Amino acid sequence: MPVEQHLQYSLPRETIKHAPVAPSYRLVENITYRVEPDLTDYAKERCRLDVYCPAGAKGFATVVWFHAGGLVAGARYVPAELMAQGIAVVAAGYRLSPQVKAPTYLQDAAAAVAWVFQHIEEYGGARDRIFVAGASGGGYLALLIGLDRRWLAAHNLDANRIAGLISITGQAITHFTVREERGTKGVQPVIDELAPLFHVRKDAPPLLLVTGDPELELLGRYEENAYFWRMLRVSGHPDVELRALQGLDHAAVEKPAHALLLGFVQRIIAGAAREFCGPGS
Repeated sequence: MPVEQHLQYSLPRETIKHAPVAPSYRLVENITYRVEPDLTDYAKERCRLDVYCPAGAKGFATVVWFHAGGLVAGARYVPAELMAQGIAVVAAGYRLSPQVKAPTYLQDAAAAVAWVFQHIEEYGGARDRIFVAGASGGGYLALLIGLDRRWLAAHNLDANRIAGLISITGQAITHFTVREERGTKGVQPVIDELAPLFHVRKDAPPLLLVTGDPELELLGRYEENAYFWRMLRVSGHPDVELRALQGLDHAAVEKPAHALLLGFVQRIIAGAAREFCGPGS
């Protein structure tokens, strides 16, 4: 099946506007995270974020969340499953193909993460408890800016300051939209400098990789992540988990995966013993 026929399954089905904000939490919307003087109207529209966080609390963890949509569709949203969990969620938008091409959406993602490091303490969050996460195309962005240190280095930020990386059904090879922008068919595998797998390193932040059932996932997504997991382990990385949710296809993974995300965040914060979870776990 052509890649574009799968995109409908990657779109977020809920947004923060459909979920109530508990009295002990606050939501600050439509914050511009890029302020360059030559921004286009499209950049001004897409390069915004929403901060959802505990009200009056201090030192809480933050998850920077990048939405799904195959890098061609979707909009920022705070997943309902992450609300009222004692953490902040920063939902960041980014520019999309074909209006822009790689690496623009990666640069946007890095700028959003840099904004969080610069400003989260103003909301009560801790700068040493910032996690970067996303689903599908958003998971790809989270992985690449966390593993390839040049994107955050452009903002004078070391990617290793990220507390943890969480990818839900994200690509480990070069994203199919990036390949299609170059004229390469989306089913032709490519591993180059725009592939998280290309930047495997043992000193990267802790990682959680979540996919659907290997027999139901999109375009070999599980196998990509399994090889990514294996090469991280071979490189000497001490803390990487791979979870395959049996019986779930690409579209169905995100909601149940948020429980794994929350458990991962809690474990890292608590400094619990590292566990090595691989294929079949």
